Amino acid sequence: MTTSIPPTSHKKQKRKHHATDPDHDSPTKKKKERRREKGTPKRHPKSKQDKGKSRVDSSTSEFLVTKATIKLSVPPVFSSNLRAGAEEMLDSMIMRYIPSLSGVLLAHSNLHFLSPTASVIADCPFAVCTVGFDATVWSPRIGMKLVGKVILCSPDHVSLLVHRTFNVSIPRHHIPQDIWEFEYGPAENDPEYGAGISEAPVDNEGDEGMKDGADEKAEGEAVEEASGRWVHRVTGTKLGGADGYLEFTVIGQTVANEMLSLQGSIQYDPFSQEHLAHPPSTT
Repeated sequence: MTTSIPPTSHKKQKRKHHATDPDHDSPTKKKKERRREKGTPKRHPKSKQDKGKSRVDSSTSEFLVTKATIKLSVPPVFSSNLRAGAEEMLDSMIMRYIPSLSGVLLAHSNLHFLSPTASVIADCPFAVCTVGFDATVWSPRIGMKLVGKVILCSPDHVSLLVHRTFNVSIPRHHIPQDIWEFEYGPAENDPEYGAGISEAPVDNEGDEGMKDGADEKAEGEAVEEASGRWVHRVTGTKLGGADGYLEFTVIGQTVANEMLSLQGSIQYDPFSQEHLAHPPSTT
C-alpha cells in the first residue's frame, strides 16, 4: 500500500500596502508613469527566433533542404543492420523524381528511425520501418526563372541543359518570332560541308588526353551549327550569346521514368494565350 505525502503548506503572509502610500509604489508602476509622461512606446522583448539568421525564401530558390519521412521495406539481407539497408535504399532514390518531395532527390543526411522496432507482415521477410531524414531536393516551380546552356537548335524547339544534367525544351511558339529567326545549317550532302569534315586533322596518341575537353566542346558546337541556329534578326548574334547560356521561364514539367524535364519560354509574357501551340479560335 502506498500513501501520498501531502504537500507542505507553509505560506508566508504577504504584507499588504495601501495604494495611497507613495513609499510603497512598485517599480513597474513608476516606470509606466514615466513612460506615459514622456510619451515613449513600450518596447517588446526580442524573441529567440529573431536572434537567429534569416531563412532563405523557398519560393525564390530551386534547391530545397527539407525534413522528409518515408516508409521503407528493408530486404532481409540487412536484417542484422537495418540502418545500412535504409541508407542503401535512399541512395537508390538519388537523382530520381520523388512525388512526395515534389522534386528530384539530390542528397540525404541525418537518417534516423522514427520507431525503435520494425514490423514483419505475414510471410513477407522484408522489415517495414519508418525513417526520417534531411533531403536536398531540386524543385523548380512554374514561373521560376532559370539559366541553361543551349545544346541543340532546330526549327521546332531549342534544347538546353540546366546544371549540365536536367533537360529543358523551349518550343517554337515560345520564342519571339519578331526578334529571333532560325538559320539553317549546311546540309550533310553539301560538298563543302563534307570536305570540311574529311580535312579535319587527326591528333597524335600523346595529345589525345590533353585535348579531350576541347574536342568535346568543339563537337557540341559542331552539332549545334550543323542543325542550324536561332539568330537575332537585326544583329545576327546567336541565341544564348557567345557562351551559349540562356535565361528562360519555367512553364511546364514532365515526369517520365522518374526523370524530370522542363518546358521553358523566353516570351515577355510566357503565360499569355497567344503563345499556346494551338491558340483558341475566335468566332
